[in-house]
Amino acid sequence: MNKSLRLATVTPEQLTAPETKRPSAGANVPYAQDAFERWVLFLDTLRERADNMIAHERQGMPPLLDFDYELLLDARTFERPANYALLRITRAGEDCWDDCVDEAKPPVIVIDPRAGHGPGIGGFKHDSEVGMAMHEGHPVYFVIFFPEPMPGQTLADVHYALRDFVTEVARRHPNAAPVLYGNCQAGWAAALLAADCDGLTGPIVLNGSPLSYWSGDAATSPMRMLGALSGGSWAAHMIADLGDGRFDGAWLAQNFETLQPEKAIWEKYANLFSHADTERERFLDFERWWNGYYTLSREEILGITQNLFIGNRLEQGEMQLDAHCTIDLKRIRNPIIVFASEGDNITPPQQALGGIAKLYPDTDALKAAGQRIVYMTHETVGHLGIFVSGSVARLQHRAILESLEAVEALAPGLYEMVIDNPSGGAKRKTDDYDVRFEPRDVDDLGFGSDHGALAQVAQMSRINEAAYSTFVSPWIKAATSPASAEMLRALHPMRWTRTMFSERVNPWMALVKSTADSVRETRDPLPKDHPAILAERALFARTGENLGALRKARDAWLTHVFGAMYGSFPIATTTQAGQPTAIPNKE
Repeated sequence: MNKSLRLATVTPEQLTAPETKRPSAGANVPYAQDAFERWVLFLDTLRERADNMIAHERQGMPPLLDFDYELLLDARTFERPANYALLRITRAGEDCWDDCVDEAKPPVIVIDPRAGHGPGIGGFKHDSEVGMAMHEGHPVYFVIFFPEPMPGQTLADVHYALRDFVTEVARRHPNAAPVLYGNCQAGWAAALLAADCDGLTGPIVLNGSPLSYWSGDAATSPMRMLGALSGGSWAAHMIADLGDGRFDGAWLAQNFETLQPEKAIWEKYANLFSHADTERERFLDFERWWNGYYTLSREEILGITQNLFIGNRLEQGEMQLDAHCTIDLKRIRNPIIVFASEGDNITPPQQALGGIAKLYPDTDALKAAGQRIVYMTHETVGHLGIFVSGSVARLQHRAILESLEAVEALAPGLYEMVIDNPSGGAKRKTDDYDVRFEPRDVDDLGFGSDHGALAQVAQMSRINEAAYSTFVSPWIKAATSPASAEMLRALHPMRWTRTMFSERVNPWMALVKSTADSVRETRDPLPKDHPAILAERALFARTGENLGALRKARDAWLTHVFGAMYGSFPIATTTQAGQPTAIPNKE
């Protein structure tokens, strides 16, 4: 079992916050000695991270779930094979299926995203989506995937495998339709299932899911424009060709870190160094998942980039799953619950909610379709925090699960889910909070997009993709072999910057390990209010702020370049009347 997962990134304020866990009598220890000892412990933690990463890869990168489970279906054996499997959660800590699951309650199917990392983000620890569902008595099923796709695997193959999973769960629970939980990019997979499995599924919960990738304010998430600035889908195609038909998930992980380098590259490590005595386990728990890179097939990554990131076809009802199926989200009759956060720079609320106005131009159209859409926003939590934060699981996710019947009983329309939590109801077993549903108008969302610019981007991508496929791709495929693809995987910066600290790769790390063992035996840290420690953390915080300013300047430059190449792009959210607006009454 894995220990509890917590986010490894921190805010500058946290860097300067006093620690109370280890009071010290070492006020007279020289700062240089204290810093050296922390540096040794810091390096030793990186060594252990590297060893964990290599060991996990050699084990075949099994899912990192903090729960007992049994395998029900393996889609690799299906007529249309896919690298997916369906698990039934059998125990969550002291909560076991026979004693704690109410078979009368609707089963919950949690689908994790294939966005570069392995499965498990929805079930890393007891206080998680899986843990809350078990705590509330729901039968819980978890969809995992394996590190390597099946040869020629397509999005259609994955979709039909997921549909078979839903059918199996529905068969096991004939009296209650399954609730689909889609995390991040798995959200649109859940939406596809809901559109295609009429009558089989109940409500769908979309957590940080980019159903409208191009909606809203350009300044909110300008990195989404990199696909356009790099020329469209051809770059992903080339990476997959160099990988012998496999797209290395390390590239996606690198993109995520590039979004906020001040947090992913600076503050995470600055926090580990500053709190080398206490942060080791939390850092390692998160890195076990973050550094497990899974691959996608060439067909999958092209399907994703062309339908979502560049073409935006899903939102427009033009996504051609295969020759027999075109996905139209208007076919969804199940209640939809959308959970987004203002602090999410990967899938901001604009991308999570912007598609509603595209599907239903006004509230009357939404009501006429008989649809119920409920949204909830968090003011601060980041993208990963939506899935892994214990406080979010204990409050927001628990409130969603407890409100499923109320959501299904709502009249057709758009609602904001508001949690009144005056007494700190985020405590796991506290019932001191109330949930209410405030009616909203589709016009209130008001996330605009520049369809003219998007059309230019899509056209440019099609031209570049055709040119690359015709004139370049055949030569790269001919020159690529499994051996060359594996060498490129090993040399990816997201790997070698980790593995270089392993004893298996760097013999000098054995000296670091022995030195760290000695340091732990005699360690007498400086008090956290020592002037030198306070000055150090102030320096770290200021450095993070400066890196953040550089990132904002970079994003502004990207926005201007995009505008120069493709024309205007919305710089503020607007209503249909053209007046600035915001999502009202955030929780």
